[in-house]
Amino acid sequence: MPFIPQVPGSAPEVRVRDTASGELVPVAGGDSVTVYVCGITPYDATHMGHAATYVTFDLLGRVLRDSGHNVRYVQNITDIDDPLLERAERDGVDWRDLATREIALFREDMTALAVIPPDEYLGAVESIPTFVAPIEKLVADGWAYAVPAPDASREGALDYYFDVAKDPRFGSVSHLDESGMLEVFEERGGDPDRVGKRNRLDALLWRAHREGEPEWDGGSLGSGRPGWHIECACIALDHLGVPVDVQGGGTDLVFPHHEMSAAHGRALSGASSFAGAFVHQGMVGLDGEKMSKSKGNLVLVSTLRREGVDPMAIRLALLARHHAHDWIWHDDQLVEAQQRLDTWRKALSGNGGPVADQTVDDIRAALADDLDSPRALDAVDRWASQALTRGGDDPGAPGVLGRALDALLGVRL
Repeated sequence: MPFIPQVPGSAPEVRVRDTASGELVPVAGGDSVTVYVCGITPYDATHMGHAATYVTFDLLGRVLRDSGHNVRYVQNITDIDDPLLERAERDGVDWRDLATREIALFREDMTALAVIPPDEYLGAVESIPTFVAPIEKLVADGWAYAVPAPDASREGALDYYFDVAKDPRFGSVSHLDESGMLEVFEERGGDPDRVGKRNRLDALLWRAHREGEPEWDGGSLGSGRPGWHIECACIALDHLGVPVDVQGGGTDLVFPHHEMSAAHGRALSGASSFAGAFVHQGMVGLDGEKMSKSKGNLVLVSTLRREGVDPMAIRLALLARHHAHDWIWHDDQLVEAQQRLDTWRKALSGNGGPVADQTVDDIRAALADDLDSPRALDAVDRWASQALTRGGDDPGAPGVLGRALDALLGVRL
């Protein structure tokens, strides 16, 4: 946890746009706020889409702390999954070594971008023993069923699936109809054509061991490994409780991942809702397409850092776009961000400046309104312009605003 300066004044109530309802909702009514954000699958380096997501939820944590809340933030790492195994096989490396390397690089990138680390940062692999009993409970309670796995390494092995038809609230996060769900299900990790499933949308909970794949003791389920969605449901339940106040991630996780993990969490907990608000980061694209590891069209944070780019300029480039909107990365955005950073530094380096109280209030008001970071940056731009063109006679203003930029926006000058 880095040092976070105290900022004078008071903060308004923080509200965010809930994907499930489409409404602006208060994040929490109590002193404590729980936030669960889905982490990386560590088979490649951190790209700008990843960075945008984790900077967004870092911003949320900062404004919640500033408004007086105790924030408990949990993030997972999907360090066992088909894409990781496939990349390791392609590159001729052990999947564990690949994951360890990329997790370390991700943490370096996040530290450079001044992202406050989660209170709990949990890999799926280390957590697998805690997933078995919940899956067994779903089977025992009739939420899940077995499908023969004839290609498994042992005779009579079974895969286990969650029965989405049992959940009357299934679809309440994404609001997609069945055809809309099926359109993206397979490309995002689903297996709609698996023989023996009751419903093409049923999600894998436990996969029986296949030759060449890692395996873990699954108790009555047999040896194998967990499905993707149940991992997040179990980690959230174990470390935060359900409902969490905020479930976060990129918009590509709305379906199936957040829809499925919410269904699993409700079935296990008996809660009517998995999260008070589902908050999603828009996609960052390059050359007209979503930036993704599978496409290989990546702008990597680590590459920019090696080239000497100031991490605070990277962070400002990300904050210049509203988190909910899709946008396309262009190199000139980084140039603009560096120019803004240079201007702020020059304006804050004087012996005084214009009174900064209203600017700090404007930053707080913008961020409390669905994390409107572009509006917050505009407020700082106005102060910096006035400081450089007309000056000011408040000797404490640069210090007050500098602390606010650090605490609220995570921009260290």
